[in-house]
Order: sequence, then structure tokens, then C-alpha cells
Amino acid sequence: MGAGGRGPKPPAGRAGVLGRALALGLMHGPAELLPISSSGHVELVPWLAGWDGVSADPEVRKAFEVALHAGTALGLVVMLRDEVLEAARDVDVDSGLVVALSLLPPVIVGFALERPIERFLGRPGTIAVGLIAGAVVMGVADREPQERVFDEALPVDGLWLGIAQACALFPGVSRNGATLTAARARRFARVDAERLSRHVALPVIGGATSLKLLRLWQRGMPEGAAAPFMVGAAASFVSTLGATPLIKLVERDRPLWPFAAYRVVLGSLALKKLASRR
Repeated sequence: MGAGGRGPKPPAGRAGVLGRALALGLMHGPAELLPISSSGHVELVPWLAGWDGVSADPEVRKAFEVALHAGTALGLVVMLRDEVLEAARDVDVDSGLVVALSLLPPVIVGFALERPIERFLGRPGTIAVGLIAGAVVMGVADREPQERVFDEALPVDGLWLGIAQACALFPGVSRNGATLTAARARRFARVDAERLSRHVALPVIGGATSLKLLRLWQRGMPEGAAAPFMVGAAASFVSTLGATPLIKLVERDRPLWPFAAYRVVLGSLALKKLASRR
């Protein structure tokens, strides 16, 4: 049934679907770079607006999200290429262990619980809870003193970042938000917490996206999905590159409470809409 019980919504035409794919792609890049949950936005914003994203089929929507992540991952590689090359040149045992241990928890949890999480938790109500809960924890962690710098990261810090990335598999929590929260809880300065978050992000985003693209290729592209998938991926790539100033915004030693407040507002709007439909 449509919103307010007015019956099923008519399917969007081809131009409408492409327009929605473009809008979601343009939103995805900035949302990935900020601690506000890109996947939560891809699900919640169309739902709040009263449309089905690019499709009413949950499987097509999940596949479309993979395309968005692919565009964002490519944009991040291009945008952070100098930083990535510098990190690769300067890698040592400790820094290598930080990245390796940041990968371990999300890989284990992802393989074990990916399908149940997608099936039972990827709904507006649970996404809203993830947004709000993540905002509260982030706000509390950001009250910690700024005592440590990027080069002081130890393997145990990598493990905490990995646990945070595993928690981010819960829809709405936000990978960036969770890793920033973990780094601030470990008393890293905001600028260094953001840098740590970026360094552990690319392996997880790249690995998860590659695996899901492989699965999508094995299953085959949903009928009629190629064009909106390409539009969404291209828009996500462009918006990621265009959102470079957002990294500078987060890195200016500004408190994280505005992002936490925004998450609470968005999550509350979703919960209010759910309550009004009961």
C-alpha cells in the first residue's frame, strides 16, 4: 500500500528511474565521506520521500547499492592516491598490523552474518535506531581529550577500529562514524582520527565491493538495471571527487556533535513516520 493507504504507487518510468539513480549517486559520495551513513541515506531518503529508490525489489536495491559503493571506492582511490602511496611507502610492522587487524572483525562478521543483517535489519526502523545510537556514542566519544597522533597508532588500536567496522555492518551505524568514534574513544586527535578512519576504510570498502560485484556478476544483472546502475555509479564517483572539501571540513578540529545532531534528526523523522503509519 502507498503512504497514507492510498493504494500502490505506480512504477516510475525509465526517465524517473534514471533520475532517481542520479540523485542517489550524487548523495552517496558526500554521505560516505561524512559520519552519517551512506547506506542509511540510500534506504531512508527515498522512503521518507515516498518513492522506492530505483526499484521496489529489495534485491535490486541492494545490487544498486553495490554499484554506488563501486563508484565511491573508485573516487576514493583517485582522491586519496597520494596519501595511499605515502602510507604504502612508510609501512612497517605496526602500521601493517593496524590495517590487518582493522580488517579481521568486519571480515569475520560479514561472512557469518551478512545475509541475516540484510534480511532482518535493513529496514527504516532499524536504520533509524542505528543512526541515533551511533550518534549518541559518537558524541560521547568526542568528549575524550585529544592526546594521540596518527603515527602513535598501535595494533590494539587497529583491533578497536576493526570492531567498530564490524559494528558498522548494522544499518545506519556508518563505517566512517564508527571508526571516528573508536579513534576518538582511544584519544586520538580529531584530525588524526579522521586520517585513521580513511586508512582503514579503503581495504574494507574495496574488498566488500569487489566481493559483491563478483556475486552480482555470477547472478547476472537484473533485467533493465544496467542503465540506472551505470548512472548511479558514475554519479557516485563524481560526487566523491567533488566532495573533497568535506574531508577538510572534518579535519579542521571541529567537534562531531553537528553530525551527531543531524543523524538524530534524520533517525527521528523516520521513527515519526513509522509511528504515524500505525
